[in-house]
Amino acid sequence: MARTTLDKLTVLRGTPSLVAPARATPRESKPLSDIDDQNCTRFYSTSIHLYRGHPSKQRINPAAVVRCALAEVLVHYYPLAGRLREEAGRKLVVDCAGQGVAFVEADANITVDDLGDVRYPPFPRYKEFVYDNHVYMADSPPGLLLHEIIDQPLQFVQVTRLKCGGFIVGTRTCHCLGDAPGVAQYMKAFGEIACGAEAPSVPAVWAREIFNARQPPCPSFPHHEYREPDGDHDRLACTPARDLARVQFSFGPEAIAALRSRMAPGTAASRFDLVTACVWRSRTAALGYAPGDEVRLMIDCNARGRRPRTFGLEIPTGFYGNAYAYAVERCTAKDLCGRDIGYAVGLIREAKERITYEYMQSVADLMVLEGRPVYAWKRTFHVSDLGLAGFDDVEFGWGKAVYGGAADDALQEFPGGANFFQRRKNDRGEDETFVGIYLPEDCTARYQREVEDLTTFTKQYMELAPVTALLARY
Repeated sequence: MARTTLDKLTVLRGTPSLVAPARATPRESKPLSDIDDQNCTRFYSTSIHLYRGHPSKQRINPAAVVRCALAEVLVHYYPLAGRLREEAGRKLVVDCAGQGVAFVEADANITVDDLGDVRYPPFPRYKEFVYDNHVYMADSPPGLLLHEIIDQPLQFVQVTRLKCGGFIVGTRTCHCLGDAPGVAQYMKAFGEIACGAEAPSVPAVWAREIFNARQPPCPSFPHHEYREPDGDHDRLACTPARDLARVQFSFGPEAIAALRSRMAPGTAASRFDLVTACVWRSRTAALGYAPGDEVRLMIDCNARGRRPRTFGLEIPTGFYGNAYAYAVERCTAKDLCGRDIGYAVGLIREAKERITYEYMQSVADLMVLEGRPVYAWKRTFHVSDLGLAGFDDVEFGWGKAVYGGAADDALQEFPGGANFFQRRKNDRGEDETFVGIYLPEDCTARYQREVEDLTTFTKQYMELAPVTALLARY
């Protein structure tokens, strides 16, 4: 989008209102799980969905369609229309009385094309396209700036009409009610009803009790994710936000093949494993940690779709609560940057395999016993893969979204917040993984060199298969 268009962007919001479920829903109180109500889920996650106009819908107001569908989907997901309260031990409970979701219509003086290439976040000027009335908690844990979520709407929806006939649906949803796959499931149901369905294709399942602490609580793992590493030095943590710069790469087939060429023959490694290893190692080198410094990787590990035999439980289809744990691996900066990339991939695979149902029960136990501690973040690269969550599948009757997903690609509300991996098709229809991170300005050039070096084919591979290596693009 041309800078002049961005500079002249004007969004005029109407009067906000509350949208309640279209029909009577149960009046009850529903406790969240002990995974749901951690300190670091007490905020609102943001998604953006952009659609082009359609010739057959020129006389249809998309905001009216979305508002009507919202009332209907809340019949099926009625806890989202409720309000949170806090009980003893900081336990969160949803009081379900049909209080409603906040909704507002808006108009913007731009077209879809004015936004430019929006395949990847951050979405241009996204704060103009989402509505909230948040205040912030005065007694947040040290280092955190948390949204006030008690007795507040649990979702905020803004529909912004564009002058070309397209529109944007921007949402803020309380993370306590659902993680990325859970909220994406809800949003797809929202869209299905807007498209004429009488009910969601996947029925909503509450079942929060499966992630409650055991009685008596008895953590059975060390949980390094909630224990800070020794030492105070962390270059990123001590850098003011104004001195951080964003650097991004897209990892296409050639970059993935180059990374794989650095692995021992026959070694299993997914695309996620390879990209994560590359970025973690390159970021660590760029930040210049001392050889003996402990550095960490923390992955948001989704429990859905796991084999019950290895995970220990089958997560019910339709479960939309928080169903993830933080998989953590630790090593020295010297080992991470001095050994081949296969070392990092091995650590990543071990960390993911550690997440079982027993591990998640142990996390829940820890939350209850230790007052819901904040996760550790010093010298930690925190990754959340949103590529398979399904936000880009949300439709409201105007066809496939031009953009659907997180508004930004790095969670900056918290120190050590998650860096989001996104997956899209490139101009040739090939899969790409897009990664944007923030670093001190003077570290970005080193980071770029490290990534380029790792995504260039090794000499041995070039001798075996003479091809043209394309670097990860930035």
